Amino acid sequence: MKIHDLKCWPRYFEAIVHGKKTFEVRYNDRGYRIGDELILREYDINKKEYTRRQTRVRVTDMFNDFGLLSGWVVMSIEPLL
Repeated sequence: MKIHDLKCWPRYFEAIVHGKKTFEVRYNDRGYRIGDELILREYDINKKEYTRRQTRVRVTDMFNDFGLLSGWVVMSIEPLL
């Protein structure tokens, strides 16, 4: 199990925190695996800086088909309390 520290744009961060977004789409340049933890740090794209908000989630499933470009993955995620 690895822990990945990732930027997360405010719109998506809010949706994840409120349970409306239960997946993450990423280029798999980090070798993501089921069971990995993601530290999602809110990143203000206009100011080009991190806010102080973050959340942790666990990868529960992964998909790399369904018409995704090579190297991309959809990860099902669940919050870590």
